[in-house]
Amino acid sequence: MKHVISVLVENHFGVLAHVSGLFSARGFNIDSLAVGETDDPTVSRMTIVAHGDDRVIEQIMKQLDKLVDVIKVQDVTQEEMIERELVLIKVNAKATARPELMQIVSTFRAKVVDVNPKTVTVEVTGNGSKIDAMLELLRPFGIREVVRTGTVALSRKSELTVSSSAKSESKSKEKSGTQKKTEKV
Repeated sequence: MKHVISVLVENHFGVLAHVSGLFSARGFNIDSLAVGETDDPTVSRMTIVAHGDDRVIEQIMKQLDKLVDVIKVQDVTQEEMIERELVLIKVNAKATARPELMQIVSTFRAKVVDVNPKTVTVEVTGNGSKIDAMLELLRPFGIREVVRTGTVALSRKSELTVSSSAKSESKSKEKSGTQKKTEKV
């Protein structure tokens, strides 16, 4: 089953490597990973899409929560959510085929972002099924390149926000992690 996991992390170098390393160490593939700064420049949000059964995802979430740089972890799969992906698609576009291509672009509320004598580059945002449907309709034209950002998602109901207590908790995890490292030496 596909799971969408939202993770708030401290915004500094090495965090992405720790999170992705946790998945790879367990032989688990990440389908997509999108990371960006939140409204607080010290915090980033990771949206991770992965396939697995509920038990495996629950274990991974527990392991993520143990990482020092992780503030909060939430599986938003079962929640009502807003899910989007941005895709750029470069398509062969002879002059005779352009009207039909433009009709598809219009139908999907996409937009043309670049045109040259041989190709048209289209930008489309939406959920995975919308993106897949558009790609399927553009295949007969000849797709030259596709770039996908990966899924970003927000829960409609609950907020995955950082309270000052969550930041304090993260800092105390960091200190206890430092103490553990010192004790081992």
